[in-house]
Amino acid sequence: MTLWGGVFQHPTDDAVRRLNDSLPFDWRLYDVDITASQAWAGALHRAAILTSEEHQAIVQGLERVRRLFASGQFVPAPGDEDIHTAVERWLTEAIGPVAGKLHTGRSRNDQVATDLRLWVMQATPALLDHIRDLQRALLAQAAGHVHSVMPGLTHFQPAQPITAAHWLLSTVAMLERDWDRLGQAAAAAASQCPLGSGALAGTPYPIDRTALAVALGFQQASSNSLDAVSDRDFVADFLHAAALLMTHLSRLAEDLIIYSNPRFGFVTLDDRYSTGSSLMPQKRNPDPLELARGKTGRIIGHLAGLLTTLKGLPSGYNKDLQEDKEPLFDAYDTLMLLLPVLTALIASMTLHPERMRAALDEAMLATDLADYLVARGVPFRHAHHLTGQVVRRAEALGVKLSALPLADYQAIALQFGPDVYDVFDFDQAVARRRPVGGAAPETVSAQINQWQARLGQS
Repeated sequence: MTLWGGVFQHPTDDAVRRLNDSLPFDWRLYDVDITASQAWAGALHRAAILTSEEHQAIVQGLERVRRLFASGQFVPAPGDEDIHTAVERWLTEAIGPVAGKLHTGRSRNDQVATDLRLWVMQATPALLDHIRDLQRALLAQAAGHVHSVMPGLTHFQPAQPITAAHWLLSTVAMLERDWDRLGQAAAAAASQCPLGSGALAGTPYPIDRTALAVALGFQQASSNSLDAVSDRDFVADFLHAAALLMTHLSRLAEDLIIYSNPRFGFVTLDDRYSTGSSLMPQKRNPDPLELARGKTGRIIGHLAGLLTTLKGLPSGYNKDLQEDKEPLFDAYDTLMLLLPVLTALIASMTLHPERMRAALDEAMLATDLADYLVARGVPFRHAHHLTGQVVRRAEALGVKLSALPLADYQAIALQFGPDVYDVFDFDQAVARRRPVGGAAPETVSAQINQWQARLGQS
């Protein structure tokens, strides 16, 4: 069974059929295809194109087809070039020739555009839930390390002391943006319903497209049929959100790979979320984190690939748009597989505050030393320069800043007094970062309370 071909004298070549067929990957649209087809049957009935009996037969037949798919009984036939053909073939086998009336006024162009939007609308909430789970795992770890001081890095060089909680909450903040973006992608998919646009010019039948859109959960019917059948902006939106989410997961993975290295020893991963070496018995490899980092390139590639496909298309539907589904489905599957693993890895890992503290270096307090001078009336730019001279002097003598004699300090700036040594307290240095968003324990604790209220974790 094909949905076309009357004008053709010869059947499609097998090699072309294998290239053309999309059923191997678009089969997962079966549920939304059936839902949209039932809604279309209802619209045809209200337009007096289907009788009540025909409408009932089609809707009930489609429900039987849905159950067959859901139970795993579907067996492709040679003519099933896509999910739409397969559903209609099964419907025809179930209820007979009346199934042929279902496609009245409809094209696979508006059908697949509608199906894909419905799929994104239905699939996204599970991803949003997984992001929330990962945020909660990070938040739970942060709550136990509000006072665990660790080196903060810029340019991957020691910079200033922060706390482990502050570091963990940085990823919670990234993930919140990802949660918002994915929600916006789902909203973009739900913004308009293409069904009733036909192949490109609209349908000649008196279909109430507004009622049809509302029945399927869309905000409104699409305003231009030519645009509606070819619009894949919502897929690009989803892939953009997925690519940024993967980028953030990759950054977290990179931190954890580094911090779990024994040379740092800030973190120990649970054995359940590490792997071993086939040669070296002592190895514990952070493979899940490396895979998170590695898979990011593929998802970014999906976004670049789709945009490259879209940028050269003339108006209307083109077969190139068949390339929208595999990257979309792969991005979704990758995230659905990866997010629960990362959540469990975060929840089960052990942080070592003593190793973090041992890695602190008094040079990280150089900015605090400059602030000491600022408090005594020295302009910050000059204080910055003077503090650089102090650091250089300590390096020349091979001593810590706290061991540099007061005479050396005062030789550089008379504003340095005996209390300058009070600066060299890592806990106090962190505690001074009190403004909103800072690393001070009291500020971080407030952030944790806010996140707990937002994420539903007490």
